[in-house]
Amino acid sequence: MPLVRIWAVDGALSSGVAAPVDIFLAANHLATLGSDPAPQSRLLQWKVESLDGKPVRTASGQILPVDGQISGSASADAIWLTGPFVPDAIRFLASRHALDPLLAALQRQHERGALLATYCTGSFLLAEAGLLHGKAATTHWSQAATFRSRYPDVRLKPEEIVTEQAGILCSAAVTSYHNLALRLVEKLAHAKLAMDTAKLMLIDRHRDLQSPYAGGLQGAFEHGDDLVAQAQRWMAKRLKEGISISELSRQLAVSERTLNRRFKQALGEPPVKHLQSLRIEMAKRLFETTRATSEVVCGRIGYSDVATFRELFKRHTGVTPSEYRRRFGRR
Repeated sequence: MPLVRIWAVDGALSSGVAAPVDIFLAANHLATLGSDPAPQSRLLQWKVESLDGKPVRTASGQILPVDGQISGSASADAIWLTGPFVPDAIRFLASRHALDPLLAALQRQHERGALLATYCTGSFLLAEAGLLHGKAATTHWSQAATFRSRYPDVRLKPEEIVTEQAGILCSAAVTSYHNLALRLVEKLAHAKLAMDTAKLMLIDRHRDLQSPYAGGLQGAFEHGDDLVAQAQRWMAKRLKEGISISELSRQLAVSERTLNRRFKQALGEPPVKHLQSLRIEMAKRLFETTRATSEVVCGRIGYSDVATFRELFKRHTGVTPSEYRRRFGRR
């Protein structure tokens, strides 16, 4: 029977442990009821473990008992690594020496062929262990810029709910680990069982993008470049106008080349792309808080062509304006 070792770290959400356990339990229940000729061979087992073998304290202060101590050499079909619920992943990683045993155990389990699954800030831990070099990964959308800056060699896909490559699975955050756990059910048992479990627990298996949920400008004003900050403020005040980068350069008394270079250094993107992001964020707020049509919203953020606006909106969010309004707009 497949064994999943759930590695719990202090400061994780309690649901990061409870959610996969509940999904594995439901899958086992369905397996025994179905027509599978050999259900016992695919029933999932799990053990909750911590670095020192002692109970862990969750982000809410709950004390979670564990079944034993984390080991890199213990047999396992999959490792489920919980992610710490912290506002600053880099500060958390500053205590790297305390994390070394965990990182070494992850490396060893990967070498042994165990699947590795994690979510949100857990992706930082896999990257710190050197396991995501050149590989696809995701994390919570709010952590994407920080992750990309620290690990430029990782092929980060912040729009994705779940990524998988070379036996390593990453997901976004919180409810996305429902999808991650179902992916493990599919890989350790079979696809029909994962589908049936999703139906039983009302989990949307086809929720494959987190980009509609993203607040795309987190940290965009925290770069420390006064010139870029002036440009951002100038843009934000004139979204309804037909802003040109050449006009913006003249206002700031710099060349377009200098402005492009400073934006790329501060934000990792040219000013024209940042302007698009500002406009799309404003459009999202309008769809969330008003009943304005796409045509009205298009005009209020400075676009004259509704078709172009719809195309850009879907490119940024992964959904059409009408779908975004359906999910997040006023009822």
